[in-house]
Amino acid sequence: MKKVMAGMDLHGNNVVVGIVDADGTRLQHRRLPCDLPEIIKFLDPYKAELESIAVESTFNWYWLVDGLRAAGFPVVLANPAKIQQYGGIKHADDKNDAYFLAELQRLKILPTGYIYDPALRPVRDLLRRRTSLMRQRTAMILSAKSQHQRTIGRSLDLRRLKAMEPQEAEGKRSVNPMVPNPN
Repeated sequence: MKKVMAGMDLHGNNVVVGIVDADGTRLQHRRLPCDLPEIIKFLDPYKAELESIAVESTFNWYWLVDGLRAAGFPVVLANPAKIQQYGGIKHADDKNDAYFLAELQRLKILPTGYIYDPALRPVRDLLRRRTSLMRQRTAMILSAKSQHQRTIGRSLDLRRLKAMEPQEAEGKRSVNPMVPNPN
């Protein structure tokens, strides 16, 4: 029995599946809606020979990977940031992207990502969100500090900036004698 590999190019409302055999022959592909029972129905005839399914790590992979694993399919998460960009492929489209993932799997050169335990993912996602918010906060504080220095002509202590009330910030104008103060 020849082993087969599958690649999945996942989008917001559909997934394109491409299946290749151990020799690299393209066996079948299909665009399917993001509906787990329908995807499983498509893959079921290959389940016994299926060595692995490479799912592209996109913003919405959790439901698909978790569902396929729960149904007993061997799944790996493809890391698109580490994949060489489609050298030699003349037509980059969803079908070829799915087959490309399957081919990388077949050649055992697919860069993969870690599939976090579903119970730990919310904590990881929350920490990522917090990190993002902290970076945004820092950028906004530094931007306000810079704006103050451009407008007033002198630096503002960071503690003072953080303690400043909006009304206080509105009342500040340039102290440069060359710039008229509208007050």
